[in-house]
Amino acid sequence: MPRHGQRRRHPIAARPALASLGLAATLCVSLGACTPGTDLHEVPSYDPHSYVLGVDDQIRVITYDQDQLSTDFRVDAGGKVAVPTLGNLQAAGLTTAEFAAEMTQALEKQKLLRHPSVVVEIVAYRPVSILGEVARPGEYPYRPGMTLLTAIAASGGYTYRAFEGYAYVVRQEGDHTVTGRLSPGDFVKPGDAIQVYERHF
Repeated sequence: MPRHGQRRRHPIAARPALASLGLAATLCVSLGACTPGTDLHEVPSYDPHSYVLGVDDQIRVITYDQDQLSTDFRVDAGGKVAVPTLGNLQAAGLTTAEFAAEMTQALEKQKLLRHPSVVVEIVAYRPVSILGEVARPGEYPYRPGMTLLTAIAASGGYTYRAFEGYAYVVRQEGDHTVTGRLSPGDFVKPGDAIQVYERHF
């Protein structure tokens, strides 16, 4: 199982964390027993107010007095958003305010609008994947302020075999992946892949 601090560089892609988590779970099964996370450290804390856009986020762009440029978009696997008349604009890695500024600059550069006013908001975040010892493993919608405990509740709660002290998480940070331990009160980040361990009887 990856130790804290290990990072794998790769292009931004949809749900890379889920594939890594599946590999970790497979290794635990093949070995017959994994000591629940004793070799892991806490992942760096996540501040929901510092969120940047990522693959599969759905956003709403509002361009005042320009209905044709006001619509919903999804960030594609390349981290871009296809905007009519503007082409593909980079979105992944930017805050909503930064993406609004990028779109404003593109409108001005192409002389489509004078002094455009653009606002960007998030309609739907990347889902959170929860596997292991929970009642209903799968993907669940992320909600602002979600913690590990509320994510577990969304998946039906722990099974009787679950280790409840913490969970294993695979998290995307920019263009690299980090792994580590997530405690019940820690904030979950959109796109997180979480594995709930089986406790030893």
